[in-house]
Amino acid sequence: MIKLYAFLLGFLPCVLAQPIRAADWPQWRGPNRDDISKETGLLKSWPEKGPTLLWAFEDAGIGYSAPAVVGDRLYTLGSDDKREFAFALDLKTQKKLWSVDVGPHFANGNGSGPRGTPTVDGDSLYCLTGPGQLLRISLKDGKILWQINLKNKDIGGSMASGWGYSESVLVDGDNVICTPGGKNGTLAAFDKNSGKVLWRSKEWTAPATYSSIIVAEIGKVKQYVQVTGGGVGGVAAADGKLLWQSDSCKHGISVSTPVYKDSHVYVSTGYGVGCGLVKVTHEGDAFKSEKVYGDDEKKLMVNHHGGFILLGEHIYGYSDSKGWVCQELKSGQLAWASKPKDFGKGSLTYADGHFYCYTESDGKVALVEASLEAFKEKGRFTIPKHSTKNVKKTWTHPVVANGRLYLRDQEYIFCYDISAASR
Repeated sequence: MIKLYAFLLGFLPCVLAQPIRAADWPQWRGPNRDDISKETGLLKSWPEKGPTLLWAFEDAGIGYSAPAVVGDRLYTLGSDDKREFAFALDLKTQKKLWSVDVGPHFANGNGSGPRGTPTVDGDSLYCLTGPGQLLRISLKDGKILWQINLKNKDIGGSMASGWGYSESVLVDGDNVICTPGGKNGTLAAFDKNSGKVLWRSKEWTAPATYSSIIVAEIGKVKQYVQVTGGGVGGVAAADGKLLWQSDSCKHGISVSTPVYKDSHVYVSTGYGVGCGLVKVTHEGDAFKSEKVYGDDEKKLMVNHHGGFILLGEHIYGYSDSKGWVCQELKSGQLAWASKPKDFGKGSLTYADGHFYCYTESDGKVALVEASLEAFKEKGRFTIPKHSTKNVKKTWTHPVVANGRLYLRDQEYIFCYDISAASR
């Protein structure tokens, strides 16, 4: 048995470093950071009690980190009230392959524990803890390969308010991109192999909030787009140079990840602020941002932290002012809004013609057809157990990967079979 175990450990790096498959979910909001799965062959409706529950894992710890799923393994973060940890879960056996201490526990009266989703890249896992510890971890055995705290004197990171670092870091080529915030530069690029700082966005020095970076190419210039308390902006991927900024939807607690299409960046914030569309143009070496929406359109999508999805030409998500909403991207006009009975505020993801909507207050899940006409529900169920730990809200977003739906509520992770082929 010992020899077999040693062989498997030697074989694992080859398996784990294989190219990521289309149905995997290697990072926050999926392969393209848009919360859209390319998977097909999923159930188009659910039976009365919902899809089949395959298993429940009850040792994930507290926190709000979503799963990253690659092949037969799931990676996420948790906390035991003293320390935060990253771990790898074998999806076949539901046993931890490894678990590693990644730093002090983040405590907050509105919800404690890690927030960001780890990113799988090659043979490594990259993650950011609540107190700001940025780490590279070996997928093979959980060994920490490098780590740095974003608040140390060399990095000088700072947050806009006290919710802790919540970002899911971006791995792009040989770089890890994240948002330390502060006077040394809002954004930073680190060499993914060594952890060395490559650049800071020195012209942009806003504190970090809680959103995660996306990649866009505007005017043939690759850039990283991020939201801060002062609004949204873009920096050059090559060197971190600030290219443009807009104060659209500025608020000190900005959470949801922006979306991009055709030189337009869409953002939305809660607390009554609403949404905005920014058009970014390029002339010579200069970029310019222009607000597209007026006040009437802004109030249609007041998205707190459940996220929103751009599908085709429309935005879908939950609005504090309207309920579940479908909004036309370019005009900002409302296509529909719905407040279904006993199905309130929550997060969502998309796969195979449907949204998977997950409520924050009571752990209800609905399968909703992606329709331009109405909120067309195709089934609903409630997770079988609710955590009594931490703040009693299910703020972790749902994940669809390889024919499975993953739902987390603090220490509980539930896995459901949503593949039509298994019926």
